Amino acid sequence: MKKVFNRVAFVVALVIAGVLEGTAQTATKQDPAFASVRDDPALPRVLLIGDSISIGYTVPVRTALAGTANVHRIPVNGGTSANGLAHIDEWLGDSRWDVIHFNWGLHDLWTTDGKQRIPVAQYEENLKTLVARLKKTKAKLIWCSTTPVPADIAIKTRCNADVIAYNAAAKKVMDENGVPIDDLYAFALPRLKEVQIPANVHFTGKGSEVLAGPVSVAIRNALTNSGAAKQ
Repeated sequence: MKKVFNRVAFVVALVIAGVLEGTAQTATKQDPAFASVRDDPALPRVLLIGDSISIGYTVPVRTALAGTANVHRIPVNGGTSANGLAHIDEWLGDSRWDVIHFNWGLHDLWTTDGKQRIPVAQYEENLKTLVARLKKTKAKLIWCSTTPVPADIAIKTRCNADVIAYNAAAKKVMDENGVPIDDLYAFALPRLKEVQIPANVHFTGKGSEVLAGPVSVAIRNALTNSGAAKQ
């Protein structure tokens, strides 16, 4: 009887896992940030690369730049810079990009047992390689600084001191390569109570719309400076 019960419990667990996985996949597919973008051939092409923070502001950026640019994003959460190295060629494809707005960081500095997933020194080296690859596209590049981690975050997997250190390492790489910085860290910091979910690194829906403001401005400026903006 015990063996039968264990077998039934195992099957039930598999079914539940399958349902949850299917639900997660469906949710991802239904997220409008991942919707297929039908290009207007008269407009320049923009690519957003980043984690869930960028997923949140993707749709508001598309709305803000409607009629100005075709705004695409990578079809997944960008994860760590190591994940970026593994998939950057796939994400860039053979398409022409006029502007690429990109970030890695929150997943790199994720801490377990006192160790970051990607130590800051390795993060810096990864960014150097990623920027070199992105520059080959001839697109105008925009680095987006990593947004703040609130002091009262419930799960101590990240801390804001690391955000500051990783942003400093990223700034060094961008300055060396002449890549302008969309400083979302500085923009979001004084507004966290208004735009960020309490005790969480993520932003409210309204907060993502607020972040989309400087992102859209940075992209619009890059398009204008490159001569790719629609006249």
